[in-house]
Amino acid sequence: QVQLQESGPGLVKPSQTLSLTCTVSGGSITTNNYYWSWIRQPPGKGLEWIGYIAYSGSAYYSPSLKSRTSIFRDTSKNQFTLQLSSVTPEDTAVYYCARENDYGFFNYWGQGTQVTVSS
Repeated sequence: QVQLQESGPGLVKPSQTLSLTCTVSGGSITTNNYYWSWIRQPPGKGLEWIGYIAYSGSAYYSPSLKSRTSIFRDTSKNQFTLQLSSVTPEDTAVYYCARENDYGFFNYWGQGTQVTVSS
């Protein structure tokens, strides 16, 4: 059973960089044909896909967030990390990590972590 767990600060100041790590157990992040994603849900809004790092190590980002986003991995720890720079209060959301398969299904999710951007 694959399990994902988000970790990171719950409060970030405006203009700073948000950094969250997802630790994966029960499966390797280098296993073929899986894509390790970050998704967020602002209060009162729907889910927004941020980007992923693929099993190959290639990363792909939402065009609307691409200029501020970086996703990288540590294969020795089976972790992948989201960095979102120059945050504003509009980046306040519950942030999830998830595994996507080749069919576009997100079949494993972390429980989510609340991040608030406020001074």
